[in-house]
Amino acid sequence: MKKTVVLFLALFILFITQNQTVMAQDESISNKVFYMELGGPGVVMSANFDGRFIPGKRLGLGYRVGAGFGIGEFDGQWIPKSSTDYYGNEVNNGYYERETHTYYSIPVLVNYLFGREDNAAMFEVGAGATFLTRKVSIYNYDGNEKYGNFIGNINFMLRLQPVNTGLVFRVGFTPIIGTAGDLFPMGSLSLGYTF
Repeated sequence: MKKTVVLFLALFILFITQNQTVMAQDESISNKVFYMELGGPGVVMSANFDGRFIPGKRLGLGYRVGAGFGIGEFDGQWIPKSSTDYYGNEVNNGYYERETHTYYSIPVLVNYLFGREDNAAMFEVGAGATFLTRKVSIYNYDGNEKYGNFIGNINFMLRLQPVNTGLVFRVGFTPIIGTAGDLFPMGSLSLGYTF
């Protein structure tokens, strides 16, 4: 499964970069962005590449691919514990010691930018999924240990991106659909560079 996801991402990135190389592009308009994001689909922090499907256009349909990480609690070593019941019989019970581990995330989203071609302020709407390198129970309100390798996400972002190269700022509401199917409200903050 992991090899299939990695292969799909590699082919997707190859297609996009090849498509943008072949088509003529207006050099005065920057539509590719690299940014670091705190929160959002990358869970804790992620590095992302964002671009438009149509070269030379700042607005419209685009994509986002990133790499990030999260921190979660997992079952660790079994700790045996002996006790006696009401009748004096020895009962063997215990518990799993909880351990904190880092896991990695790969957010992949499709997004759409609204605004004017000559204005730095834009509104971004997007949706996608994040692949997690460990099966985790994340963003789970009901407390059931439902483990999974994927979470869903939706983006509603204000984006300040210059027409030419320069610093990009993004802030917004990025709800996460957890491994148990619960919707978890979340925000994100990004800083990057357009080229």
